[in-house]
Amino acid sequence: MDHSKKAFARHTVTAALPYANGPIHIGHLAGVYIPADIYVRYLRMKGEDVVFICGSDEHGVPITIKARQENVHPQVVVDKYHHQIRDSFARFGISFDVYSRTSAKIHHETASAFFKTLYDKGVFIEKDTAQHYDEESGQFLADRYITGLCPHCSYEKAYGDQCENCGTSLSPDELINPRSVLSGNKPVMKNTRHWYLPLDRYEPMLRQWILESHRHDWKPNVYGQCKSWIEQGLQPRAVTRDLDWGVKLPLEGTEGKVLYVWFDAPIGYVSATREWALSAGEDWEKYWKSDDTKLVHFIGKDNIVFHCIIFPAMLKAEGSYILPENVPANEFLNLEGDKISTSRNWAVWLHEYLDEFAGKQDVLRYVLCSAAPETKDNDFTWKDFQARNNNELLAVLGNFVNRTLVLTHKYFDGAVPGAGHYGPEDEKALEGMQAFPDSIGHSLDHYRFREALSGLMNLARLGNRYLTEAEPWKVYKTDPQRVETTLNICLQICARLAVLSAPFLTFTSDKLLKMLNMSPMGWEDAAKPVLLVAGHQTGRPELLFERIEDSQIEAQVDKLLKTRETNRESAPQPAPLKENIAFDDFARMDIRLGTIVSADKVAKTRKLLRLTVDTGVDRRTVVSGIAGHYNPDELKGRQVVILANLEPRTIRGIESHGMLLMAEDSDGRLAFLSPDKPLDNGSLIG
Repeated sequence: MDHSKKAFARHTVTAALPYANGPIHIGHLAGVYIPADIYVRYLRMKGEDVVFICGSDEHGVPITIKARQENVHPQVVVDKYHHQIRDSFARFGISFDVYSRTSAKIHHETASAFFKTLYDKGVFIEKDTAQHYDEESGQFLADRYITGLCPHCSYEKAYGDQCENCGTSLSPDELINPRSVLSGNKPVMKNTRHWYLPLDRYEPMLRQWILESHRHDWKPNVYGQCKSWIEQGLQPRAVTRDLDWGVKLPLEGTEGKVLYVWFDAPIGYVSATREWALSAGEDWEKYWKSDDTKLVHFIGKDNIVFHCIIFPAMLKAEGSYILPENVPANEFLNLEGDKISTSRNWAVWLHEYLDEFAGKQDVLRYVLCSAAPETKDNDFTWKDFQARNNNELLAVLGNFVNRTLVLTHKYFDGAVPGAGHYGPEDEKALEGMQAFPDSIGHSLDHYRFREALSGLMNLARLGNRYLTEAEPWKVYKTDPQRVETTLNICLQICARLAVLSAPFLTFTSDKLLKMLNMSPMGWEDAAKPVLLVAGHQTGRPELLFERIEDSQIEAQVDKLLKTRETNRESAPQPAPLKENIAFDDFARMDIRLGTIVSADKVAKTRKLLRLTVDTGVDRRTVVSGIAGHYNPDELKGRQVVILANLEPRTIRGIESHGMLLMAEDSDGRLAFLSPDKPLDNGSLIG
């Protein structure tokens, strides 16, 4: 079924709730907020009933850790970043109908009621499990409150859920010598009761809904990740945690327990809609519980599982909610060839950009949409930012509009001239410009935002080419009537650009409408043959865009270089040499060459690979946390160095026999140790 052709009475569009422990950066904008805003503005121009929902995600362990580090209450942390994020979005022109927060009273009420409904229906599994407990602090420890030695790379400060040094996903039980972040003591195991959402019960529903109904209309990256999760088998997932920051569990005798942040955060979409409806005098339920409502989630790829499997299972369990029609998740955006990192300050922060490039919101919107990571990770560079502004926005769109309006004022005192006889070149331009509303709209309907923006720029290129070939500045002296027709057509193209650019370049559209002395129009209006009638008076021409100079770009690059240098200076120094060992100790290690025969990702982990290695003596399984550095497909046939007589260790249910020896630099990059020429598998090293 082609769900894109289904008619809906209204639209509920959500954008991923940003985590309130840091500012917004360009990766967030390119991945989620710019495409969501373009889509919503387009729907509004079509006259659709749409509500655009977002807000700050303010619960979870990282916030409590940050609050502890700063010796403040978690509310202080979330207040700071909630207001900064909200204000940055507003200055940038993201047109939310409501920007709420999960610490709000209405959210706590909504999330509690949602949980209680599922509880009363008997949805949850209740069970007692042994969890890590800090006896000195008298507190159960979430994964992030436990640190220890990583079993994969020996990093001494790995967290209980992930090693930030090698990137391997972990559980607290895997850490060597675990310690509580709160007291530094070794935690003990203590029984505690938790409630679990039995995802396995909803596997048949999810399989039919995703793998069959949305096989053709969801993006391949979204469909593929969902398919992988479902086919590996879903397991019950805890919905509660032992914490004092979050939505309190609405059950008697459960003090010290809150809803797990992954459970309460997506309910934030519902509570934000309720908040909007109260202020707008609307009925919130029709936006979440009516079959003729289209629900669309805009997210990054790291949230696919939550929005496509877990949240839909929650909604289905509740029983009265609709499920999303589409979840157009994007991949990640890198910065100058390196992964964007909040902890390393390797980012372009929105609030800083708005201060340093005042009035250039649309330049960033344009560049990030042009480079949006729709199908694969992409890269933002300041040189590309400059080139797209100077060579595209300024030289194509801005140049065409400026030339048209300057000539109109020069020859006709700013009044739209009447069109006379149409020649073949005029007919071609008219026919071409009228096709763009449908083609751009088709791209937007299918969430192809880069393609849609390219269409908008192609309309400007059509106008530029037509104006250049017509040469009215040469023709006016001998054939002024011909110039009237030429500039009439150019002004019609300018008017279409003013209308069609509104979802993409909202500030530019407003400026161009003002110059053309036009009122805002709907999307369908752009397809009309005449938008500006003869005699209509245009305003004075102004430049739509300014040239970005080399010095401005050099300043931004220098700032990043200083950040990189600071990171290097603050990076951990090389580990000191270990104590001398006897030759006999070294001789006991069986280090030899092997070849990787196969490589596959370990299910439900981000960083682990299951490798089959031919050691020359046998073929064995080795589990290695290198998926963040190497694609499984590129490892087959690679010769590696393996410590073959390391005691076997079970990792995520897989017995690993050996360890691959690799080098790692201060930036966390890994490299294999390999011979400079091929040797037989099993060749000993020593």
